[in-house]
Amino acid sequence: MAPARDRRTGFSRRRQYSTFLGYVLAVAGAVVGAVLLVVSTFNPPAFSALRMGVASVTTPVASGLDAVSDAVMTVPQAIGTWFRVHGENDDLRAEAKRARALLTRARTIAYDNRRLRALLAVRERTPEPVVTARLVGSTASSGRRFALLNAGRFQGVRPGMPVRGPNGLVGRVLETGPVAARVLLLTDPESLVPVRRTRDGLPAIAAGRGDGRIDIRSVNATNVRFAQGDMFVTSGTGGLYAPGVPVAQVERGGADSVTAIPFAAPDSLDFALVERPFMPMPLPPAPRPAAP
Repeated sequence: MAPARDRRTGFSRRRQYSTFLGYVLAVAGAVVGAVLLVVSTFNPPAFSALRMGVASVTTPVASGLDAVSDAVMTVPQAIGTWFRVHGENDDLRAEAKRARALLTRARTIAYDNRRLRALLAVRERTPEPVVTARLVGSTASSGRRFALLNAGRFQGVRPGMPVRGPNGLVGRVLETGPVAARVLLLTDPESLVPVRRTRDGLPAIAAGRGDGRIDIRSVNATNVRFAQGDMFVTSGTGGLYAPGVPVAQVERGGADSVTAIPFAAPDSLDFALVERPFMPMPLPPAPRPAAP
């Protein structure tokens, strides 16, 4: 049977009061909402305390829901991380095994080096720094390459002392004054530095070009191949520069003579370290007094 379409309350007092109360509440709610809307439009700070009170109540609830949501979202990530960690552990174990073999070999080589040095009575010589000075200028427009240090004889700087920066060799002291010194840079055409290749110890000569680059030339050998990226350090030959100081890196591969880029750029250095010569030249013997 279809429901009756007559929605009148009839003679029931309860239904009449319920309907009337519903209308009153709806009208009152609409009026209160309209008043609040008007007040919030013309005076927004009036409800700041109420908003903050509601926010204080809802914030802990929102924080709890957010924490639960984050915990649920981290479950797939934790599963993926578990599988990935196992793969990384296997890779690390294999790498540690290879490193252990290399470490054993390095220890053996170090032991042999110490034993041979003891047999040959070789002494380690470490150049003592003289002073740390500022590079106040360098030439860039002429064919010669010099730099100026703000330290001289008063600070103990003498001609022939090596000058190096944090990245490698800069040059050597050419002339000194009371509080200044002129440095002959590696890129000067008159600069010659004995070097060796880091990967196999091949001896060579680093000669300046005068254009910010260095020529690496082989010594006592022909058809020597240089690869791009080969690094050269000082060899200690000649006794002026200490061995192992970075000098330059080959720019392009070639044979017998190649162009290299110096590690230390004087125009980008603020300070440089002046060192004593690695092996100072022996003093000439004192003249013997004439026989009476």
